[in-house]
Amino acid sequence: MPPPSAPIDPLTGMSAARFGIYVHFPYCLSKCPYCDFASTVVKRIPEERYADAIKSELALRAPGLEGREVHSVFLGGGTPSLWAPRLVGEVLAALRSRLPFAKDAEVTLEANPGASDAARFSGFREAGVNRLSIGVQSFQGVTLKALGREHSPEMAERAFRAARAAGFDNVSMDFIYGVHGQTLAQVQADAERAAALGSEHLSAYALTLEKEALAEEVPLAKQLARGEVTLPEDERVVEMQRAVSEAYAKQGLLRYEISNYAKPGYHSRHNTLYWTGGEYLALGSGATGYLRVGAEAYRYANHRSAEKYLEAVEAGQVPEASREPLTARELFEERLAMGLRLSSGVDLNAVLREFGEALEPRVPKVERLIRSGLARYEGARLVLTEAGADVHSAICAELM
Repeated sequence: MPPPSAPIDPLTGMSAARFGIYVHFPYCLSKCPYCDFASTVVKRIPEERYADAIKSELALRAPGLEGREVHSVFLGGGTPSLWAPRLVGEVLAALRSRLPFAKDAEVTLEANPGASDAARFSGFREAGVNRLSIGVQSFQGVTLKALGREHSPEMAERAFRAARAAGFDNVSMDFIYGVHGQTLAQVQADAERAAALGSEHLSAYALTLEKEALAEEVPLAKQLARGEVTLPEDERVVEMQRAVSEAYAKQGLLRYEISNYAKPGYHSRHNTLYWTGGEYLALGSGATGYLRVGAEAYRYANHRSAEKYLEAVEAGQVPEASREPLTARELFEERLAMGLRLSSGVDLNAVLREFGEALEPRVPKVERLIRSGLARYEGARLVLTEAGADVHSAICAELM
């Protein structure tokens, strides 16, 4: 049976959490060369100290959040499956003690195949986790090596089976395509193997590396900038995406967002929160949150350095590295761009009205998109076609 549905977002028609909590666990066994998340490799993970810091940050941030009901929690990283299940349980208990949870709220934990077994997964289930997201990335040894992943294809499949043995009936797996040296046949084989396992949710992301923005921190981006690696051409990446979609569709997993596929009723309600403009409290080093206070909205980011984060919280300070107030224009642009990522699209007239934007200048642009086969109307919602989804960014720029 699908999990209980969350509230419906009126602009997209999607079931989504309206308020969620993101908890970032920054520690990893090794640093992947393509990763630009706030993560760190240490000889000994200070997991007790980190759990205490999360609870302390929660105490600092909870005042002012009254009236919000938690519909989703996402423990991401890093590698949260390295965290002791007992400590995950303590963190979740602290969240529940401070904020009311919706009945059967979605609670997801990201897991690395290299830090996964049925006993550990059972511990997470007992702690209150009801959804697992396993970072497989590929079932091809050569692709895993190119991505700097240390697990094997066999370990990845064992992790999925361990999740089932632990009693999880809502499991997601993440994959990457468009990797240097990767072939269309390899991507198709990955997709068919993933779909055949029977997972409720699959994510497939095209590898993207920005030469300028990421070259300072991300080893693979440095290699790209130096010409040492070359990513597949855009046309080939689109072919890979379509092969993934076809393989997943055959097993009943439908594309509900540009990079995400699910069986009916099993889409990620926490991730859909991001795409539908919901609020989220973020805790932990490098975590980014979005909250509204009256008519004002702001985004904040915590210190990326785990040690700096810990020191700030332990000194009784809110561990923010930055806070950015968001204008109505910025909120409009995000709401439109994110809504158009979803297969249900977005109510264009309603989102324009909500943020004080004009419809008239956009009418001919929308008509051109429809004539070109890039978009269509489903009732009041503007929906991108498969072809339109491939050029999502360009369409959003045109409509903005």
